[in-house]
Amino acid sequence: MVKPWRELKQKAVYRKLWWQFTRPRPEMRKALRGLERYVACDAQGKRLLLVWADAWVCPSNLTFVFAFQDDYTMGVLSSSAHSAWAWSRSSTLKGDLRYTPSSVFETFPWPDPVSDKQREIIGDLSSKIIKRRQEICAVLNQGLPHVYNLVDDGAYADLRSLHTKLDEAVVAAYGWPKAAAHDDNDAVRRLLALSREISAGQRRYEPFGDQELALVELPYGAEESEEPEDSGDPDDPEEPAL
Repeated sequence: MVKPWRELKQKAVYRKLWWQFTRPRPEMRKALRGLERYVACDAQGKRLLLVWADAWVCPSNLTFVFAFQDDYTMGVLSSSAHSAWAWSRSSTLKGDLRYTPSSVFETFPWPDPVSDKQREIIGDLSSKIIKRRQEICAVLNQGLPHVYNLVDDGAYADLRSLHTKLDEAVVAAYGWPKAAAHDDNDAVRRLLALSREISAGQRRYEPFGDQELALVELPYGAEESEEPEDSGDPDDPEEPAL
């Protein structure tokens, strides 16, 4: 039960409001308001895997939430360009990627400008990838890590082909040669050069127009803006489910 567990906490607000989440993430809830779905990924894993989550799903403490619901954005985030950037700018733990939003998402230079046709192609490929891997997961009764381990071993060539087409479509949106989709070092070099141009104000950069970049969830234990009234319990474990 939650109430007896909360009564042992040092922070008065945890004891007083025992039926509420200790960290309700108001910024996240505000960013997701009006969306039917959002992009989510694990904070740590063997590979960067992004999925759609229905808006009513409450993410766990080790989940990053991207407040977007369009297939184009999912496609760019799922591309080899974004993955290469993440691996180059994140720390690792026992060889696993630890996605770091401040150094990855917030610094990632998106393709801009992008034509409507390019958006359509990337969005369509992203949608096809999601649909195909859902079919595979359903048949195998397994999750995505298992599926992509099989892809690494040569299975499901059609899924690998869709990813290749997506990667090439994304680098084309950047205006790069197709080879950049197959060379992580080259992609990172190009992204760094683009980032420097943007930072120096050498090119116009409005990939989302008036929409703000929206990575709105931090992993458990990260710095937070809403600090409960009492100090103490800096390393509270995740609370039991209601």
